[in-house]
Amino acid sequence: MELVPQTAADSYRFSSRAWQPVRPEDATKLSDCRLQFHYAAQFAAAAGISFLEHRSDDGHTSLEWVPALGGLFSRPIPTGKPFRIGARPSKFALLIVSEDNKPIAEYKLHGHTITDATDWVRSQIKLLGADPIHYSLRRPYDIPPHEVAIGESFDASTPSHFEELSKWFSNAAALLGSIVRRTRRASGVRCWPHHLDIGTLISVDADRTMGIGMEPGDDYYDEPYFYLNMDPQPTAERVQSRPLWGEGRWHTNEWVGAVLPGSRLGPASAQERQVREFIDSAAAACRAKRPLGRGRGAGDPARGV
Repeated sequence: MELVPQTAADSYRFSSRAWQPVRPEDATKLSDCRLQFHYAAQFAAAAGISFLEHRSDDGHTSLEWVPALGGLFSRPIPTGKPFRIGARPSKFALLIVSEDNKPIAEYKLHGHTITDATDWVRSQIKLLGADPIHYSLRRPYDIPPHEVAIGESFDASTPSHFEELSKWFSNAAALLGSIVRRTRRASGVRCWPHHLDIGTLISVDADRTMGIGMEPGDDYYDEPYFYLNMDPQPTAERVQSRPLWGEGRWHTNEWVGAVLPGSRLGPASAQERQVREFIDSAAAACRAKRPLGRGRGAGDPARGV
């Protein structure tokens, strides 16, 4: 497996036009909008759960970040007029688009409830040939609690936070996409709606995989963070002896992996380089020695890739 091109001249190919500078000082202020977006993304995941053949790896529920639309979208739903359902953090809304991502309908979520939005989705997909009765938000996993789950309206009154969250997903999708394009045996970049992390799974060899991704926040870090982990999982003692670049740190509580919290990012002009250097150093550290034992690592649902 190769994560870094072999020639020095090609060691880094920055996509400055793709990377959107984020504000590290705001990384820990995104919890509420992240939780609301987590619930909004379930409308997209519900499309796969309701209408697609179920996969043992839950791939039917996974979502794709579509840059042109700035949101997470379901796989195409085969009907008379195939469609996708998506959720957009910036200008917080649900969207229904054609299978080639042409907008069909949009629903602003601010001031509306989950019930309101569900009724809207059902009314729209009926026009496209889907049976609205089959569309359900029931899911085989739990997500973190929020007031919208008990009937409160979505509240996008802090649009700058939703815009910041959008940048994190956009940056992660672009950066991970570039890794996938130059890495053998890497899966496509997908977002997993149970934890809302976006990532790729790389087959290192016959019995080892590496997960690289971005988690917008969870019980471990209440802020967006990039991560890298392995399956089988290396021991904490082994990885902690290896240095990480880019202000990364080793996480050893319940799972072992490398993390780069958003609040540790530096100046805008250096952010993409910092994240790439973190990922390269973490990948090198995880590959350096054969891991012992099995544990929670890449491929585990808790990490999503």
